[in-house]
Amino acid sequence: MQNDAQAAHSHDTEAGFDTRAIHFGYDAQAHQGALVPPLFQTSTFSFPNIEYGAKCFAGEEKGHFYTRISNPTLALFEGRMASLEQGGGAVAFGSGMGAVTATLWTMLEPGDDLIADITLYGCTFAFFNAGLAKFGINLTYVDMNDHAALQKALAASKAARKVVYFETPANPNMRMVDIPAVCALATQYGAKTVVDNTYCTPYLQRPLTMGADVVLHSATKYLGGHGDLIAGVAVFKDPELALNVRVYGLKDMTGAALSPHDAQLIMRGMKTLSLRLERHCDSAEIIAEKLQAHTLTEVVYYPGLKSFPQHELAKRQMKRFGGMIAFELKGGLEAGIRFMNALKLISRAVSLGDAESLAQHPASMTHATYTPEQRAAHGISDGLVRLSVGLEDVADIWADIEQALRAV
Repeated sequence: MQNDAQAAHSHDTEAGFDTRAIHFGYDAQAHQGALVPPLFQTSTFSFPNIEYGAKCFAGEEKGHFYTRISNPTLALFEGRMASLEQGGGAVAFGSGMGAVTATLWTMLEPGDDLIADITLYGCTFAFFNAGLAKFGINLTYVDMNDHAALQKALAASKAARKVVYFETPANPNMRMVDIPAVCALATQYGAKTVVDNTYCTPYLQRPLTMGADVVLHSATKYLGGHGDLIAGVAVFKDPELALNVRVYGLKDMTGAALSPHDAQLIMRGMKTLSLRLERHCDSAEIIAEKLQAHTLTEVVYYPGLKSFPQHELAKRQMKRFGGMIAFELKGGLEAGIRFMNALKLISRAVSLGDAESLAQHPASMTHATYTPEQRAAHGISDGLVRLSVGLEDVADIWADIEQALRAV
């Protein structure tokens, strides 16, 4: 189960972000000069002899033997992600939820404590409540911006293992969490910290460098960047934890393997990650400012706005402010629905980070797993609109928003 990419080219760990995103772990001359890494589209691998195969299964030989566990194409993607996030190891999955579930099934056992932030992606929230809680994991929700409340929850925990979990910025309302402060508190009480970094990618934010133990991504989003695949990845500070998640959470608990073809597509997307994110950020900053100035807008949630309550925190821990915006219109739910139905260029669709601009209604779509009471308690209003600003000409994006606002 050798991660070839993480073992090769140790010197390129000192290269710049873009150089590593394009070149890390690959030597064209070792593959007959092929500029693009070959695709190992195979489910299984043959052994030179039975002894070698037995050693692979026993973990004594670092070879590939079944793609559900490892594959050279997956290993290259994992190596590049570990390099970009500055981690000790990475594991690829068939979806973002595969990364979430396999990681937490590995890190927690019945009787352990999971302390989670109050705002989470809807499917993560559902997994915690309908999955982990069902199997004896003690679940506590805490506003991670209330450090006294977090400390109280950590101090009250007597479990053998405890995990602190949050997203920043959070899906869908852009709430941010102070990564170094929360990680320091968690470490003080012997807890491991898991951070969903999907909105930022390692280009805009690297939680492992701020004290986190695990970083998760839905690679479906900005990493792939083109809306044509489903994938996830987890990056670990500790290589031993990465191995445990691979051989237990991935191999045995979920089987959520990523296809080599999709891994190759993600690596193609990663070659332009910084270029795309710069454009997403440029356009989102313009759109957020225009939305905030519009007479029909009640509130705009975007870390780059000076009016955003956590703007200073965003400046400290993010390189730029991202391509995601959440906002509410005067008139609440009815106005939001009318606005979304009037959009022409911007697609009404879930997901994010694509070349196309996407708008969705969290209360009825991605966060419908919450009850209305839970949404109110977790800061997700019924009138909230989530906008993923794409790569179209920003003037055209705004023109579509403006005409939809006129319809409201």
